[in-house]
Amino acid sequence: MKISTLSRRSGVSIPTIKYYLRDGLLPHGLATATNQADYSEEHLRRLRLIRTLVEVRRLPVSAVKEILGAITEEGDLHQIFGIVIDARPATRHQEQARQEQAQGEARGVTDARRLITEMGWEVSPSTTAIQTLGEVLDALSAMDSHINWQSLLPYAQLTDRISELDVQQMNGVSGLLELAERAVLVSVLLEPALLALRRLAQEDKSARLFSGSRDEGRET
Repeated sequence: MKISTLSRRSGVSIPTIKYYLRDGLLPHGLATATNQADYSEEHLRRLRLIRTLVEVRRLPVSAVKEILGAITEEGDLHQIFGIVIDARPATRHQEQARQEQAQGEARGVTDARRLITEMGWEVSPSTTAIQTLGEVLDALSAMDSHINWQSLLPYAQLTDRISELDVQQMNGVSGLLELAERAVLVSVLLEPALLALRRLAQEDKSARLFSGSRDEGRET
């Protein structure tokens, strides 16, 4: 396909595509004439992945380039999934920085690790989600909410079931870029949908539990 078709099908402007070509994020197409090239479905898949990482996940182009390079080198589904969801740093430098950050970790992070141990989850010690969970636990403690890591275990159990559905979406996928694309789909694009479903369910349960009590109060 020509670059104009690639632009139309991917939703990425031609100037942006040319920038990605110059920067090495997108491999050059097959030259057909002077200043003309033919692009394949593989280019389209890679371009869609780049667009999602840049526009949806808000990663800088330099980080996307690093991730794409790591994906190409790894060739392992678990590692690819970890890179995309930021569970596994794409570079040794990032890994070292996270290990240094983990030294002298706050109580919330320690409690987050206790929850992980209780669930029997096998995760990288440097996974950013541990730090995020720890910060939430610290905030809950500061508010005297009486919600601790044990209180989150039922939520963790439900999330564990959801994660099984997520990973099942990866089955039957072949090709490194297709694997990375599917990892982005289940880890980035579905998250807003899951949050929306939770909000809808919360509204339903609130209506069922509390709307009747208001009417009863009016009668008395």
